[in-house]
Amino acid sequence: MPTGALNIDDLRALARRRLPRGIFDYVDRGAEDEVGLARLRRAFDDLVFHPRVLVDVGSRDLSTTLFGRRQALPLVIAPTAAAGLVHFQGEIELARAAAAAGIPFTIATGSITEMERIRAASSGDLWFQLYMWHERPLSFQLVDRARAAGIETLVLTVDTPALPIREYNTRNGYEVPIRATLRGGIDMLLHPRWVFGMLLRTILTEGVPTYRHYPAGFRSKITRKATWEQVRLADTLGWDDLRDLRRRWPGRLILKGVLRPDDAVRAVAAGVDGIVVSSHGARNLDAAVPPLQVLPAIAEAVAGRATLLADSGVRRGADILKLMALGADAVLIGRAPLYGLSAAGMAGARQALDILRREMDATLGLLGCRSPADLDASLVTPAARAAAGP
Repeated sequence: MPTGALNIDDLRALARRRLPRGIFDYVDRGAEDEVGLARLRRAFDDLVFHPRVLVDVGSRDLSTTLFGRRQALPLVIAPTAAAGLVHFQGEIELARAAAAAGIPFTIATGSITEMERIRAASSGDLWFQLYMWHERPLSFQLVDRARAAGIETLVLTVDTPALPIREYNTRNGYEVPIRATLRGGIDMLLHPRWVFGMLLRTILTEGVPTYRHYPAGFRSKITRKATWEQVRLADTLGWDDLRDLRRRWPGRLILKGVLRPDDAVRAVAAGVDGIVVSSHGARNLDAAVPPLQVLPAIAEAVAGRATLLADSGVRRGADILKLMALGADAVLIGRAPLYGLSAAGMAGARQALDILRREMDATLGLLGCRSPADLDASLVTPAARAAAGP
């Protein structure tokens, strides 16, 4: 293995050593008091398995069918705006790692590499994540770019109508724009591998990093203040906007950030093909409910009328299988591949995916299941209920 890491926490420790604190904290941490991060972990840990025995699991298969396509693992790499700052050409490296693993990669609106370059560099399945801007026509131009680039799946993120409160970003100077501070400068000097391998290399080959998906007239360097009202994240987005986007977009449309069954039902009625049950990794609303806890009710409300995905807080293969047992067709992962990318580029991202694959395979066998299709809610219960007995 490229790093010697045995699990995702090992990769996280490597990423913490190799990244400047501001960038690592941006990737790793949550919002406000960060109780949401602990709640996500507790939700997974409080759910226990009830394995089946005397089942022939000699031929296990982790592949699944997602939107009519067979893929090797029930995973999707989630959109992460920081990917291009944790490693040189980070978005391209992640896309290539996803392609090698046989899973989709989701390009973020906040990417510092253009979707067209990522498309040219990767042979895998690419999705595009959209934040709707205040001026809708500019967003629709971005949607048209995605279509022209051959992207067939659009992921509309709707859980960020206001800027989340992440006080550590302010302390670290890691805001938009990134502020030059003595503390930040010293921190960078303590991470020369990142400075020379990512920052200076990027500046020499591509110029100062910028948000490449913003319209040309509204792009700014990540160190320069941008106050354009037109490309501010929309806080007036409504269901009519979703229906309008559905009419405009001919491909698959996924709504990301749903935590209520009634919203899931309205999304299906508006014509979405998929829903991501997500708390944004506890990075937005600190007191948001963990997806794991609302997933069964949303699955029941949707009743198979849309593909159901989930994310937030995944650290182990067992976490992925718990989400799938409660109704998810596949799981998005964000931090885990970023840790691997930070540690060793594409090879590290592939290692993160391989760690999760190995853990899923072992857990599947121990559960008495041959494939993700064998998972169901009878295999999991809250620990307190299991301790109480029948």
